[in-house]
Amino acid sequence: MFHGMNYVMEVYKEQSFSKAAQNLYISQPALSAAIKKIEKKIGAPLFDRSVSPIQLTECGKEYIRTTEKILDLEDEFAYHVGNLQELRAGHLSLGGTYFFASFIFPPFIEQFRQKYPHVNLDFYEGSTMELEQKLFNGELDIVIDNYDLNPQIYHRKHCFREQLLLAVPASYDSNRRAANYQLTASDVEKDLHRNPRFPGVPLKKFKDDPFVVLRAHNDTRERIDAICQRENIQPNYILKLDQVMTTYHLTQYGMGISIVNDTLIKHLHADSTVIYYKLDAPEAQRDVYLYYKKNAYLTRAMQEFLRIAAPQESED
Repeated sequence: MFHGMNYVMEVYKEQSFSKAAQNLYISQPALSAAIKKIEKKIGAPLFDRSVSPIQLTECGKEYIRTTEKILDLEDEFAYHVGNLQELRAGHLSLGGTYFFASFIFPPFIEQFRQKYPHVNLDFYEGSTMELEQKLFNGELDIVIDNYDLNPQIYHRKHCFREQLLLAVPASYDSNRRAANYQLTASDVEKDLHRNPRFPGVPLKKFKDDPFVVLRAHNDTRERIDAICQRENIQPNYILKLDQVMTTYHLTQYGMGISIVNDTLIKHLHADSTVIYYKLDAPEAQRDVYLYYKKNAYLTRAMQEFLRIAAPQESED
């Protein structure tokens, strides 16, 4: 019904089919046929052709009023799209586990907000299972995690690599048996543990000590179990918890050995009550990715956040 409304508008402005046809660079018969086609679809004439210059009928006046509203909406939409493209408007929903929400995302979010203050940011903190469900449902745009999500469903962009370390209370006698493998928080900050020549500690030196670990079906826990199986030991798991920060705090209080990532140690204040050890196993290294759904529209806000959080990393 409003296909070809520019023809009607031009005739209305010029009050002449011939002048409107010239402005539109079409023949007068072609313009007349186009207008009649619109009138036939409406079921009423738009112009009174019995007077000169031609005038709008009552139906024509309403058509013009509606057309002007449509054109205003088109202008408003174009303005909104322009704002979205230039990030003067928009929305971005991010998600991460407690650890990533606390230590990894904040500087990225702050950098994004400083550059694009008009984009509305939402952040959801939850388990990997919850995050993936919300990402799949479209409730989240981007999720950060060290768990491998289905590559058939999600794109991923490499953010960084982290390494698991053994964190042992300094008060434990077993530290004396592992003196040649010890690392301080300062050593970890300097990435001494990433030097391939630095030795990894045999876990059997701590086989009689208590461990505080994460519950089953967690990536860190699965890696701990794999490392222990590789070294043929069965640690004494005295507590199974939900957050890596909680296991580490218990280590600080001398309650048990925990396995934490080097990212955590680098973000905390140096603590002389804990001694760290490199784990020489392939499971001790893992990659952290930014995930987004493959069939989702990659908005400008998403593109910019990915560029900030992983500026030079490859995408799968």
